[in-house]
Amino acid sequence: MVEVELSQVALPNGENVAYRGREGGEKVVLLIHGNMTSSKHWDLLMDVLDSQYKLYAIDLPGFGESTYHNEIRSIRDLSKTVKQFIEALGLEPYALIGWSMGGAVSLQYCADYDHPCEKLVLLASGSTRGFPFYGTGSDGLPDLSHRLKTLHEVRQDTGKTQAVQGAYDRQDKEFLKMMWNQLIYVHNQPDEVKYDEYLNDMLTQRNLAEIYQALNIFNISHQHNGLSDGTGEVDQIDIPVLVMRGENDLVVTEPMTNELLEDLGERATFKLLESCGHSPLVDDLKQLRHTIEDFLTN
Repeated sequence: MVEVELSQVALPNGENVAYRGREGGEKVVLLIHGNMTSSKHWDLLMDVLDSQYKLYAIDLPGFGESTYHNEIRSIRDLSKTVKQFIEALGLEPYALIGWSMGGAVSLQYCADYDHPCEKLVLLASGSTRGFPFYGTGSDGLPDLSHRLKTLHEVRQDTGKTQAVQGAYDRQDKEFLKMMWNQLIYVHNQPDEVKYDEYLNDMLTQRNLAEIYQALNIFNISHQHNGLSDGTGEVDQIDIPVLVMRGENDLVVTEPMTNELLEDLGERATFKLLESCGHSPLVDDLKQLRHTIEDFLTN
């Protein structure tokens, strides 16, 4: 197991951002986590990714060991934090790797800034047209005819927001474990010790509803996403992009990935990760590692 150091840096936006670092060669790779996780959940990949890469994994505000002083209103709020983090550490990233929500953050970052990195890797990423948040129907399931519009509505949703937030408030790791076994770890599970570490890490999140809404309204495409017209900012992304999706992903759907590929066009290369769900890091780390390294090297 390689040595990974946990550190913190104070940013101009008032947040103290935690991050994990792993020494390597001259090529810097920044890892951006998804919702309900933090830099902790990158540990398996950080152990095995080729030593030519120097790795940094950030805890976004409201996750893990980072502070949460400024309420998140949009994915751009997170990408601005990433920018300040990179500047504070004096990094020149060779690549960004974004998982799930982290994919949306990476997309916004690469759209907003000149020469953001040389390559972008999207793992089970949300669409360029957002991740819709549907209200809960009378049967307790998402009502696909009722997309919520406001943060207040998202906060009041009983089937998803209040259920997960309630588990956070109760420190109910058994509920979270049941949820992840149904939606995320559908093939393999982490070993018992690591799973407990991941569950403890999930309980650190302080911005659940805000993140749900930020993903709900995110739209850098040229399409109307059901809530609003897109900004077209996807056109500003001018680097090669690897898009990966597990063939059995229950969180990011195939149509969402198709939207992403359509909006990125020739800039994107797609790789279906066989026998994987939403967490290829646990389902098939070897396949994930080889796919990423092939893209970063070639």
